[in-house]
Amino acid sequence: MENFDDIRPYNEDEAPAAYHQLMEDKRFQDAIVKCLPNYTIDDFRRDFEKFHSIYDVQVDFDKRFIDVFISQFTKGVTFQGVENVDPQKAYLYIANHRDITFDSALLQYYFFLEKRNTTKIAIGDNLIATPVLGDVARLNKMFLVKRSGSLREKLADYKHLSAYIQYSIFEEKESVWIAQRDGRTKDGFDYTKQGLVKMVSMGHDKDLIETLRRLQIVPLTISYEYEPCDALKARELALSENGQHYQKYPGEDFDSIKHGIFDQKGRVSLIIGTPIDRELDEIPEDINNNDKLYHVCQLIDHQIYQNYKLYPNNYIANDVINQSERYHQFYTEEEKEQFMEYLHRKAKVRDVSEEKMMHYLLQIYSTPVDTHYDKPINRKQ
Repeated sequence: MENFDDIRPYNEDEAPAAYHQLMEDKRFQDAIVKCLPNYTIDDFRRDFEKFHSIYDVQVDFDKRFIDVFISQFTKGVTFQGVENVDPQKAYLYIANHRDITFDSALLQYYFFLEKRNTTKIAIGDNLIATPVLGDVARLNKMFLVKRSGSLREKLADYKHLSAYIQYSIFEEKESVWIAQRDGRTKDGFDYTKQGLVKMVSMGHDKDLIETLRRLQIVPLTISYEYEPCDALKARELALSENGQHYQKYPGEDFDSIKHGIFDQKGRVSLIIGTPIDRELDEIPEDINNNDKLYHVCQLIDHQIYQNYKLYPNNYIANDVINQSERYHQFYTEEEKEQFMEYLHRKAKVRDVSEEKMMHYLLQIYSTPVDTHYDKPINRKQ
């Protein structure tokens, strides 16, 4: 067994000490007071004595937080597709990625409701800004994806990460959640990066398709009526025009986490797709591995696009950006007026014109309509 101590979550033996340390941290105590007004750190200490595993803590304590976030910052979440996956098997859930924390948290919540085991979760090490966040992440079955380093170091890290994902699924029989590419979708276009599929299949000893079949890949789709951090994403797109380098301000990732959690998201949908192992058999054997990876990405993307839940906001944005009324039957004039007022409020930022902000905000909401209806859009890699 390779040593994965640098990236893996805490194991069951390590968890109690980490939890006790966390209980004494004032920032953790403040978070409980803010998010769970009827629950105190003393309640947690008392409850902790009856927990026997990390899963017990998750299904009791974590679920309390997610219950609050769903009730206060959404208009309800619908879940579908759990019947597509066998609770006795381990899967690699490749998900579209709209919000830093909410996307993966909702899958865990779905499994809480269904009394199923939770998944491990991939998270960029750039998001672990403090030791407290590191403890919280590792106690919630998160493992680190290293983002920095030289090209040689990154290649070694990718091999290490791939080995850990395969070890989790093949040996530990633990499912894994990972985003379909680095970072969140910012332009509304959910596409799986070919390099991601290549990474998870490293070490395949030339039998690429067999390794991918063993990973039991399941596409996962999350859809938000109001895109988390839509204004932050539009601003970044505007400031990155024409290949310009976008420089994050200090603490921007943490701000994105806070906005993603505490901003209103409207209705939310999460759909578990079907494993793509059977479709893998349809990929021609006589093509090179890069072309095979391309076909795998198409299989994943097709399910993500088809399972994307379109809301009136998406249809409105698509009609406005195309100056048409093609989808007018999917929304009312009142809904259009309210959504456009919302966008104009979001478009008012200090360092980007309202016109540019509106362009990118409309793009964020419009693109899922095109991909859902299989309009030809060039894949980005």
